[in-house]
Amino acid sequence: MPTTEDPALEGESGLWSGDELDLDAYLARIGYDVERDGELAPDLRTLTTLHRAHVAAVPFENLDVALGRPVPLDLKSLQAKLVERRRGGYCYEQNSLFAAALERIGFQVAGRGARNRSRGATLPPVTHALLAVMVEGEQWLADVGFGWQGLLEPVPLRDGARAEQGGWTFGVHVEDEGVHVLRSLRPEGWKDLYAFSPQAYHPGDFTVLNYYSSSHPQSRFLGQIVAQQPGADAGRSLLRSTLSILRPDGSAEERIVTPDELTATLETEFAIELDVEERAGLERLHAEGA
Repeated sequence: MPTTEDPALEGESGLWSGDELDLDAYLARIGYDVERDGELAPDLRTLTTLHRAHVAAVPFENLDVALGRPVPLDLKSLQAKLVERRRGGYCYEQNSLFAAALERIGFQVAGRGARNRSRGATLPPVTHALLAVMVEGEQWLADVGFGWQGLLEPVPLRDGARAEQGGWTFGVHVEDEGVHVLRSLRPEGWKDLYAFSPQAYHPGDFTVLNYYSSSHPQSRFLGQIVAQQPGADAGRSLLRSTLSILRPDGSAEERIVTPDELTATLETEFAIELDVEERAGLERLHAEGA
């Protein structure tokens, strides 16, 4: 078991309900094969391989929020939706599930709350949830729920850290008062993705952030369809009716998705499986201009 000198990570055992996780079902969901990918252990190889597998298998999506449904974060509900039904979710769902898996394996995990900087110079509230994981005495940023611009693998939580992931380059910069910034290197230079303090967040804090994002009138997740998936060669995003593809070299393309194409696009581009009621509700929302 790794040791930690960070008080924020002490006493975290059991917070994420890792003992309730059906680990075999989760591993099958993300395509992790122990014989091929290696035995699970609280080490960097396991963290990196699990992170990459989860990001590749589980899409970012807000479809329950768009449909006006509640978004529970208890582990039983997360397993039912993301594992058994093979749906996706947004940051609170994905990182809560990932934290439970890491905790079950023996990692020390703490949450963090971040301000999204990817949409410009405004000062948004803290609405993004991510994880800080202690591995062999060093903290790593793990985040499987940021969407199409997000990490493929964890990165070290230290100033100046830089990581090449597929065609993408990510970096960590520390500002005043210990604020950490995750950045992505683009052809025009570094772009801030989000910023967060060292303060530990717990499952109850994720619940509060989730309530705002799923119900507050100013939440960007209400009343519109969002589905995203990062990738080594390209990130994909469906926002309302626009499907966008962004590549590491800065090239991009867009096309409009009609209501008749919505279900097929969600299935082929993001592997999102919907039932009849969900398809009907989303197609109606899409036709109304979401």
